Amino acid sequence: MQKIAPITQDVLTLPRNSLDGPQNLIGLTRKGMRDVLIRTGTPEKQARMRAGQIWQWIYAKGVRDFDAMTNLAKTYRAELKNNFVLKVPRILTKQVSEDGTRKYLVRIEGGHEVEVVYIPENDRGTLCISSQVGCTLTCSFCHTGTQRLVRNLTSAEIVGQILLARDDLAQWPIPSVNIREPRLLSNIVLMGMGEPLYNFDNVRDAMKIAMDPEGICLSRRRITLSTSGVVPEIAKTAEEIGCLLAVSFHATTDEVRDKLVPINKKWNIATLLETLRSYPKLSNSERITFEYVMLKDVNDSDADARRLIKLIQGIPAKINLIPFNEWPGAPYQRSDWKRIRAFSDIVFAAGYASPIRTPRGEDIMAACGQLKSASEKVKKSSMWPKIPTPTA
Repeated sequence: MQKIAPITQDVLTLPRNSLDGPQNLIGLTRKGMRDVLIRTGTPEKQARMRAGQIWQWIYAKGVRDFDAMTNLAKTYRAELKNNFVLKVPRILTKQVSEDGTRKYLVRIEGGHEVEVVYIPENDRGTLCISSQVGCTLTCSFCHTGTQRLVRNLTSAEIVGQILLARDDLAQWPIPSVNIREPRLLSNIVLMGMGEPLYNFDNVRDAMKIAMDPEGICLSRRRITLSTSGVVPEIAKTAEEIGCLLAVSFHATTDEVRDKLVPINKKWNIATLLETLRSYPKLSNSERITFEYVMLKDVNDSDADARRLIKLIQGIPAKINLIPFNEWPGAPYQRSDWKRIRAFSDIVFAAGYASPIRTPRGEDIMAACGQLKSASEKVKKSSMWPKIPTPTA
């Protein structure tokens, strides 16, 4: 009997070029855009220039109508309209928190939905974007982890989240108006729905578009990718994307991390830390961020803090302490503030920055670990096992 190859997560990504309609130019790399222009009749000698012109209209000016691309001949614009579309996910609902945080529920191909969050600061703003519909990791403290994985997002759907947020924030230049406004969307974090490193190629292409100097133009140091510890892809993140790295760590023993972050059963703490120590871009100026959600009586003891310090010794790092953001049916409670501060003090005294993240958007379920598409009805919270408290 013929063996059937196992299905990987890559199979779950919709193809860029739909057989049912025109090619979407959004989400293509520069080379990809040039290649499809040539295939549809653009002379090879002109293709690089034409791709550059279209690129600037899309990513520097926010234009999604070929007729508005006035430095292209009308006949060429008509050809583009016949062969291509400029399509981004559609905002279904927008909620605005009392603290100014915005949460978007957006619809993608196939009628699926993902959530995107914009977090404003005094002089900047961070967009938290998703890389998958649902998630396969089932981290027991994360609301997104109770939603089954449907599929990977395409590069168009990933970068499209940035474009729709800039639309909503009115962050595109106004023709004939030369006013330099503050950049409301200055940072991107891949901390939304899904595990980015299980959708590596599409995430890489989307972030390359975001970093391109002739478009969205975000510095690689303004982009942070958060992984739960997909060890084989970590080095590739530095080499092929070059952004900053964050790790969802959350525990100091394999016994506890196996329950909180089940991927630990595949790549345990020792294996993960060994990989991080050899991370190509590791330096004091580009530290790895260890994300650590504070769960009452689970991972928040002084002994945990001391173990954490010992584990990461020698790794340029900062520790982001995240007060647990509770959701209906959650199996955990947030650590007391006094306990969180005591934990932070121990880590700080050892020489590591240990900021306590201020919960944002809790009133609209937009805080860290709370994202879950409104149409998803899967409920697993009652299935999570009780986690033992480690001894010192």
